[in-house]
Amino acid sequence: MATVDRWLLPDGIEEVLPPEAARIETARRRVLDLFQCWGYELVITPHVEFLESLLTGAGQDLDLKTFKVVDPLSGRQMGLRADITPQVARVDAHTLRREGPSRLCYAGSVLHAKPHALATSRSPIQLGAELYGDRSSSSDLEVISLMLETLALADVPDVHMDLGHVGIYRGLARAAGLSGRVEQQLFDALQRKAMDEIAVLTGDVEPALAQMLRALARLCGGREALEDARQQLAGAPGEVLESLEGLVQIADQLAARYPALPLYFDLGELRGYHYHTGVVFAVFVPGVGQSIAQGGRYDDIGADFGRARPATGFSTDLKTLVSLGNAELVAPVVGVWAPHGDDQALWQAVRRLRGQGERVVQALDGQRREAALSAACDRQLVFEDGSWVVAPLDQ
Repeated sequence: MATVDRWLLPDGIEEVLPPEAARIETARRRVLDLFQCWGYELVITPHVEFLESLLTGAGQDLDLKTFKVVDPLSGRQMGLRADITPQVARVDAHTLRREGPSRLCYAGSVLHAKPHALATSRSPIQLGAELYGDRSSSSDLEVISLMLETLALADVPDVHMDLGHVGIYRGLARAAGLSGRVEQQLFDALQRKAMDEIAVLTGDVEPALAQMLRALARLCGGREALEDARQQLAGAPGEVLESLEGLVQIADQLAARYPALPLYFDLGELRGYHYHTGVVFAVFVPGVGQSIAQGGRYDDIGADFGRARPATGFSTDLKTLVSLGNAELVAPVVGVWAPHGDDQALWQAVRRLRGQGERVVQALDGQRREAALSAACDRQLVFEDGSWVVAPLDQ
């Protein structure tokens, strides 16, 4: 291998250098403090674990994203986490086993075998929050609001939100008695809004239900789309109407809390259909071709861990938030330059300043004071009148 190749990183894998690393770390601390203010407790999950546990309750997409290795101790297949959400669900269902609502949050690196989209990182820093143990729409509203507050903390401009509800399509497909194969084909056609294909796939369905399924591809737009849905789905099964009214309630509450937030509704957009069970949401900003934060309801995810729990949550990439946000995350880096020496009084002065939160860089043997500038120091420790004191660097 040529020497230069030893320093190359794989496509989609990047290192973060100062000062960007300082901005990301500052953002991480601020976001976790925000989560704590809302009552969310931090959990730290392992980077690698046995594959059957890592992928339990997850769809095929996560399986394709997951790097797989063999554990040399047990001989079993393991995976490097590509999504922290299933891990947190296991913690709630199997490890904590709490009764009633439980609020958990996380922030950590994940690794994707394939990028989410072209030119995107395969090593994002995923952060998110999950609320377990409550099926009401108030949980969805809380999680969505927390997501919006997280974006506001990073000062991400021009935020737009998409809202949908997979329960509407699930209920109609169940009532129509669609086979698994046809349901999947219809799902794919709805994502592409392929009206001709949708018409063919619903050709053998009872006319009223077929008309409702076909209408899903057209039920998109602003708040008026929900009113159109109420009319066109008026004869739908009760579970469909309940899902629609739940979406309307969340939309009204969000409009009241965030009146300047543009909301877009698409009942044919079934993001995370194989994973989510209720309301789904995603945030977009101009100039970025994919969502920058997303989430939804995924009830009963803990069933495979022996304890079914209702759940809702959101996740985002911390590095994306920092790159898109306008928040001032790091104050100018300045510090105090201390001369080299073994004088105990000097050492105690350095310790005292560091204990007060000051950045103190002590010279190494042979370093001259000119090195203070490259160390971003604007002050220095000088010995005056029998003690070490802080003085301007140019003194």
